[in-house]
Amino acid sequence: MRFHCLQHVEFEGPGLIETWINLQGYSLSFTRLYAGDSLPGFHEFDVLVIMGGYMSVHDELQFPWMTAEKRLIRDAIRKNKKIVGICLGAQLVAEAMGAPVLPNPQKEIGILPVRFTPEARKLDCFRDFPGELHLFHWHGESFELPADAIRVAFSEACSNQGFVAGNHILALQFHMEVTEKMVNEMVTGGQDELIEAPYVHSQEKILSDLPLISDASCYLFRLLGAFLEKHPSPAIQAGWADGSSNS
Repeated sequence: MRFHCLQHVEFEGPGLIETWINLQGYSLSFTRLYAGDSLPGFHEFDVLVIMGGYMSVHDELQFPWMTAEKRLIRDAIRKNKKIVGICLGAQLVAEAMGAPVLPNPQKEIGILPVRFTPEARKLDCFRDFPGELHLFHWHGESFELPADAIRVAFSEACSNQGFVAGNHILALQFHMEVTEKMVNEMVTGGQDELIEAPYVHSQEKILSDLPLISDASCYLFRLLGAFLEKHPSPAIQAGWADGSSNS
């Protein structure tokens, strides 16, 4: 299985997703959009992994490469490619499916609880998950749920924390993929966002709470294994074939 990662900023790579890919013996290639890399052709990957970043899905004027990236994501959905979107990546997937991406009522930065829906617990990929996990967050926007998608998670500050669509789209607002090194780099690079707010934690608290996410890797590995064993669902995919989007 060939994975391709769209990376928006240097310090938000695939992290533990890359660890899992390597453990399975799969291949992983990259488009580092911040460095001006070219996007892949569809013959070059089976799974598209779309990472996070500080930019908004609406920042095409500031980041012109985003226009071509959005086109690739829409086309990947039409072609039934497996897609994993994380944070900004999840928002880009939601927008490609026609769902609005809007400012969340509260910024959510820190290690905070995520609750998994009853609908998620019925899916093979979330079946073994507990009702709640403490996970890392860094977002000020979120998405509305696309048509035909299943909401899989929510938090106190954000009603839509993730969705699954068909057997080939997995979108997560939170970060299960982060390592301790990644969290340190994100906190260092984004200190100006660590303002006093109800769901924004200080650098000290984030780093002291790192042990709370120690279980994230085992649940992420189960999730990826179960999700990627599923075959695409052409019937559901056909509903998105018109490429409707608010972008």
